[in-house]
Amino acid sequence: MISYTGIMAIAVMSIGMILATRPLIIEAKLGGLDKTYRLHKWLGITGLIFSVLHYLWVMVPKWLVGWGLMNKPARHRSHEETITILRYFKEQHGLAESIGEWAFYAVILFMILALVKWFPYRYFFKTHRFIAVIYLFLVFHSIILMKSNYWGEVIASLLVLLMLGGTIGAFLSLSRKIGVSRRAVGSINKIHYHSDNRVLNLSIDIQNSWNGHEAGQFAFVTFDKEEGPHPFTISSAWNNDARIEFLIKGLGDYTRRLPSVLQTGDKVEIEGPYGQFDFSTGSTRQIWVAGGIGITPFIARIEALSTSKHDSQVGQCIDLFYSTNEPDESFINALKKSSKMAGVRLHVLVANKDGLLNTEQICRQVDDWENSTIWFCGPKNFGKALRQDFMNKGIANENFHYELFDMR
Repeated sequence: MISYTGIMAIAVMSIGMILATRPLIIEAKLGGLDKTYRLHKWLGITGLIFSVLHYLWVMVPKWLVGWGLMNKPARHRSHEETITILRYFKEQHGLAESIGEWAFYAVILFMILALVKWFPYRYFFKTHRFIAVIYLFLVFHSIILMKSNYWGEVIASLLVLLMLGGTIGAFLSLSRKIGVSRRAVGSINKIHYHSDNRVLNLSIDIQNSWNGHEAGQFAFVTFDKEEGPHPFTISSAWNNDARIEFLIKGLGDYTRRLPSVLQTGDKVEIEGPYGQFDFSTGSTRQIWVAGGIGITPFIARIEALSTSKHDSQVGQCIDLFYSTNEPDESFINALKKSSKMAGVRLHVLVANKDGLLNTEQICRQVDDWENSTIWFCGPKNFGKALRQDFMNKGIANENFHYELFDMR
């Protein structure tokens, strides 16, 4: 059990470290970087659970021996002491055990900080890198303490490959090289703040290479090196004009400060694009549901549909339901105008006046909802409820597309 729990802990941690490098091939398989990070989070939690179990399997017998409740087993000369490299590993057991124990305490601390929502993002961004250092110590711990007879088995080869991938990921993280090939520099050329719904509209001119993006994708944007990159959905279509826009809702301390600190001409760093919120898949009959700032990817798609290069999509029939608690008149008027140009039928619901949007309301206003592909972006619980209700009505799981807000 000591070996099993240790192997499982380092294996899932290694996969999590690999996912942290944001590999595009895995992103495509998992349905977007938001899903990749969700898996990364749960791998971290799983690794933490196995680490706790591993620690207990190691320590509880020692405690029982110390309390006189168990006899310490007799030591026998093992096969590993007759082979030079394994004998060297044996000599390092004490060091590896000490490193593993202290690394265990550290990983508990930093994973808890990563999971606690009230811990500020700017500190999370900095402290989360320490997990990469801890992981490297755990790799040393795992290699030195792996049972000698495992080295001739498939499990050792698999673990070495996983730990090699995780080690590369750890060094990329520590050197801040993750996503470096997908970074671009730009400057803010226009700022508009919608005060009623606390949404900041930024237009940015890209000053170096940007490979373009599709409606529904997002990017990591760095306004302040100390704060680090934050993920924001792109709200503009790509027209090869070196322009990119973002709609940023003032939800936390940092995003609430942005309207007062950002100025035209400020330099920004953009990494991306990421995401698989691809509107071109599915049927031509589509229902879009946006909650709050979740309207952003739909605004980008509406802009794309309004351009001549998307004439092939004119056969689409689209209903957009926009639910908001904080309606801004100028924002909604602009959305109505662009929706009309794109041929999208817009339904605006103000929650405190019209009530919460639900599946029944959507089905009443869309005649052929049974043949629709549904796209959702908004609060997680809102999306879960809609998805479950539509599945209960017979909509296939693969026909309900959603974007996760939670990247942490």
